[in-house]
Amino acid sequence: MASLVDYEDSDSETDQDAQLYRDEGLIISSSSSSLSSSSSRVSAAQCGSSGSVKRVLQGSALRPYVPKRQRLETAAVQTEEASPSGSSGSLLLSQVSERVRPFLGRRQGQVQLPRRMQSRIEAHQGPVNTLQWSPVDHLSHLLLSASMDRTFKVWDGVGEGRCLQTYSAHRGSVRDACWLSCGRRLLSGSFDGSAAVTDVETGQTISRMENGFKVCCVAPRPSDPEVFLCGGFSPEVRAWDARCCKMLRVYKAAVQQTLDVLFLSGGREFISSTDAVSRDSADRTLIAWDFETTARLSNQIFHERFTCPCLGCHPLESSFVAQTNGGYIALFSAQRPYRINKRRRFEGHKVEGFAVHCGFSADGSVLVSGSSTGSVHFYDFQSSRPLSTLHAHQHACVCAAMHPIMPGLTATCDWTGEIKIWS
Repeated sequence: MASLVDYEDSDSETDQDAQLYRDEGLIISSSSSSLSSSSSRVSAAQCGSSGSVKRVLQGSALRPYVPKRQRLETAAVQTEEASPSGSSGSLLLSQVSERVRPFLGRRQGQVQLPRRMQSRIEAHQGPVNTLQWSPVDHLSHLLLSASMDRTFKVWDGVGEGRCLQTYSAHRGSVRDACWLSCGRRLLSGSFDGSAAVTDVETGQTISRMENGFKVCCVAPRPSDPEVFLCGGFSPEVRAWDARCCKMLRVYKAAVQQTLDVLFLSGGREFISSTDAVSRDSADRTLIAWDFETTARLSNQIFHERFTCPCLGCHPLESSFVAQTNGGYIALFSAQRPYRINKRRRFEGHKVEGFAVHCGFSADGSVLVSGSSTGSVHFYDFQSSRPLSTLHAHQHACVCAAMHPIMPGLTATCDWTGEIKIWS
């Protein structure tokens, strides 16, 4: 477009110059013909005509000619001055937010629950599958979302709620995405069959691993974040090394789909959740694996006929929870033989076939879950009693994430692509 404007400017200047030259010739010819009787008077007339030409040139609105290359260089400099490379959006991806700074290093008190909506974002053109705050405290204003619209995005979750970066590393719906522990890279899995590691600031895909099946879940290993698990529409769970894009191990069970994976014990063991729900498949609903040997450690963990679309690990205690399609959250020990706690069950929300996520507050005292009814439910972890219910969305709320250091700040998302921030 800039070239087209330049060409139009050059043409207009050329036409104006030609018209000026024609006017100049008429003035000179008329002056010389009227004063042809005397050479002295002709000289005077020529002097007078030259003066009139000078006055025409001075009185015209012509601009001096500027070469095209010089005009393009000037325009580029003006553009850089108007929007410098270190814009506020890119700075927020790498610097501390002023709203987070007062909470850094502060000892956390009692967990506060959100009461009012802070911002509402029309985030995606498809359902939002997951939300996660950055695990690095000084970058915890960054909120990650993954959607069925084939993108995942990073937002200024504690500020104005604007999108800081959009990532298009996949050709299919992004079913799962998470932060790596450094806070500078993202791990994502997609229905296009690939898992990818993406740089947060540049948006470039660092590595891509092709699985040959639709990826539904990814989980980085806590002791080595460059190694991760991915599962999906396959009886296999695969372990990859993102540094060399090499498949390290394969864990195979007699199932059709893996719904979620969760590391335990610093990465030495992990739990996989599957779609097996028949009466004789209780040994395949939740399976504990040894990461190094690929051996099954236990397959007698959950005996009820409900699938578990989401798993979550307690941040302090040796336990984990499983969201079930029975409309409750079950509690398990993270130590062998991974017994279920039959005395504590978190119920009051609904799942109804949605992949509803559940998670913990930073100190583990509060358990939060979305609901197919659009509400968000907060439970006391020790007593399992309901603490509060937040009527957040009109459609199914599939994920709710409490901020790691800012009290009461919670992000929620629904099946229509909407994100809300509560405080």
